Amino acid sequence: MTPASRAAEAAPPDERTARRRFVTVSFLFWLPAGLALASMVLLLTERGLSLAVVAAVFAAHSLTAAALELPTGGLSDVIGRRAVLACAGVLNACALTLIGLGTTPWVLALGAALMGAGRALSSGPAEAWYVDTVHAHAGPGADLRTGLARGGAASSGALALGVLLGGVLPWLLGLGPDPGARVRAFTSDLVVPLSVPVLLGVAVEIAFVLYVLTALTEPPRPAATLRGVLRGVPGAVAAGLRLGAKDMLIRRILLTAGAAGTALAALELLTPGRAAALTGTAESGAVLFAGLAAAGFVCSALGSQLAPLVARLAGGGERAVLAALAASTAGLLALGATVSATGVPALTVALAGYGLVYLGLGAAGPSENDLLHRRVDASGRATALSVQSLAMQLVGAAGGVVVGVLPAGPLPWLLGAAVLLAGTLLWARRDAVVAPQAGPAPVAE
Repeated sequence: MTPASRAAEAAPPDERTARRRFVTVSFLFWLPAGLALASMVLLLTERGLSLAVVAAVFAAHSLTAAALELPTGGLSDVIGRRAVLACAGVLNACALTLIGLGTTPWVLALGAALMGAGRALSSGPAEAWYVDTVHAHAGPGADLRTGLARGGAASSGALALGVLLGGVLPWLLGLGPDPGARVRAFTSDLVVPLSVPVLLGVAVEIAFVLYVLTALTEPPRPAATLRGVLRGVPGAVAAGLRLGAKDMLIRRILLTAGAAGTALAALELLTPGRAAALTGTAESGAVLFAGLAAAGFVCSALGSQLAPLVARLAGGGERAVLAALAASTAGLLALGATVSATGVPALTVALAGYGLVYLGLGAAGPSENDLLHRRVDASGRATALSVQSLAMQLVGAAGGVVVGVLPAGPLPWLLGAAVLLAGTLLWARRDAVVAPQAGPAPVAE
């Protein structure tokens, strides 16, 4: 590499370019997840797995992601954002290949575990890169909320598009001359119509890795050594945990993430059964749920896009979070209140409540993360995002277990609403000042 090319690599892109690259990376990362989401359970059961084994495969994903969440966040803070994000894409490509082509439980579980590792690696580096880059170009007082909002909208839009494509592609392969049957015969049932969306996700992951390596430029870092990584990662993780323990605002953000995780767990667990009851059969209920999931992601994307406007109208980030979470809580309460009701008015209220939950959570996220990034610097930014993600996963998983054992009816919905209301009320008392960092955040350690 010539000195001129090294200088170009070190120069941070301007805010608009950084925002565009962050949005593109967010979209490319979540599109494969959406493609796989629509057909995953049906694909695994078609491979001969029982629902209990499917649950175990999903557990391999969740446990791996939770176990690696903090170490991988620390790794990003030590060796750089681009390398960790590219590794996440490679692991996800391998995982989707195993899931799309695998026919035995252990291969499918390995694919799920690799996907969990990729999910943990991806938790924070792209957003941390964006914030580091904007700070390096425009200083710590630069606007972050707009870019974070567009990145959140791109992620939700990718999930919505992926769910729709993943649900439609297998159906299209069965039309007319039945190309799906020819694919089965040609591959000896290794590739089935339900695995096509998953394998399409592999191609998107390859494009994601190539884009990350070429577009997410970073200043040169000192060459990482194994001793340096082993020494630096635990320190970064410990610093992230200490930050959450001593900073009231960050602690509030983490508790809110757990409340949001519980609300989403309740929504995802309870909506499929409610859709099946509404349509009369499990199959038609699954189609309705896929449509609802896509609509939810669209509402989340719209909420993210509206986050800067909500913050301006509310008079600040903390008030914006309060208003957005209050809207989500109202949506869950509407769903709980209409469980036993019938008729078009009740259905309309339930659908509006469902969309309101996602709209509010989408609008709250960019303002929460804007507040978070003004409390941490580049040396611990990805770790702080990983702590936030871990709080959402662990509390959401625990809340989901409780929701799952409650008797059917309004109570499970109301429990999710109560937990989210508790998270909302944390923002009723504002901090006096959300001060920006004292100086420009370093981009390289």
